[in-house]
Parts: sequence; structure tokens; C-alpha cells
Amino acid sequence: MRCYTNEECLAWVHGYGRELPSRRQDSPDVPQATIWYPPNPANVDVLWIAKSMSIREPILLWITEWGIWPSSENWHLYYRFRQSYGDQRLLHEAPGHLFQNYEMDDLATFLQIAMTNGWGGYILPASPHTGSAFFSHDEYIDFYTPDQPYFLADLQKHFSHLLKPPAAFHTDPSRTRISQDGTELSPAAIHPDEAAKS
Repeated sequence: MRCYTNEECLAWVHGYGRELPSRRQDSPDVPQATIWYPPNPANVDVLWIAKSMSIREPILLWITEWGIWPSSENWHLYYRFRQSYGDQRLLHEAPGHLFQNYEMDDLATFLQIAMTNGWGGYILPASPHTGSAFFSHDEYIDFYTPDQPYFLADLQKHFSHLLKPPAAFHTDPSRTRISQDGTELSPAAIHPDEAAKS
């Protein structure tokens, strides 16, 4: 595993001919599937996600949201694990984590830590045809995989119990998360440049 700065993440993404899925409300990028975290995010089968999204290729885990739920963040655990790979930088200095195709167990572990810490970001395989995903601090994962009907079918079968939002949430057509009393629960996604300031 290697850690990348925001600039290195962008260079890697564009070098493979990829684009980040736009999360603007007027964007044509619409997730083909969404799974919602269970009460304990650690119970999401992140190893299945890691191995299913990698087709013998590297994957970039780019964290773009943190500091939103401070009480959920275990910085000691994250940094101890990151330092075991020889990287001493802080998250805002290098928020990208590049995993080779033989490091899917490592990707799954970092993804689980990020999810339980209440963070958000992108899961980006090297191939632009493999699709991508965005996991949110608001406890859901959007999958953008228009060219992978078999992956979507397997995902919906594997996570059938997580396809509906929790009772306290509903999703409107603009993809904004709304509480039952009609107030917006999720702030706009934090841009990597803004996240570095948090």
C-alpha cells in the first residue's frame, strides 16, 4: 500500500482515463445501487466489496470526508495501521491509499476503519470500465457501475438486507438525505481541498 497526496490521486485517476463520479444534484452520474450501513458499520462485508471491485488491478481508496463525527473517530487505530506500512504522514497530507491487486485484504481493513470512523471517500479501480463507488459519512455506499450488470446482480443479492435506508431516513430524487421531519441531514460532500482544512 502506498499513500498519495490529493494531487497524486488526481494524477493517478486521470492517468487511467477515469473521472470521479459527480455528486452534484444536477449531474447525470446516478448510482446504479446504494447500500446502507447496518447499526454497526463494521458488519458490512468490506472484503466482498474489495475483491468484487478489483479485477486483477490496483484500487485507490481516496478519503475525502473526515472530522464530521469526531466522537466516532479512532485516530490511534488508523495511524498505527497506516504507520505499519512505513508512512508517517497525516491523513490530510496524503488522503489517498493505493492498493495493488494482491492487497485486497488490506483495502478491506482500511475501508472498514474509514467507515467505522464516520469518514467518506471514493473507491476507484484502475480500469474506467470497472465502475467506482462513493462511501459517505452519512452511512451509505453509492455504486457507479453502469457496465457491470453481473456485479450489480451479485451486489444486490449479497447485500439484499442493506438495500433499503434505515427507518429514520428516506431518499428523495435529488439524492439528498432527509430526516422524517423534513430537515436535511447531510451537508454537501467535502471537496478534497476543503477536507484538508478540517
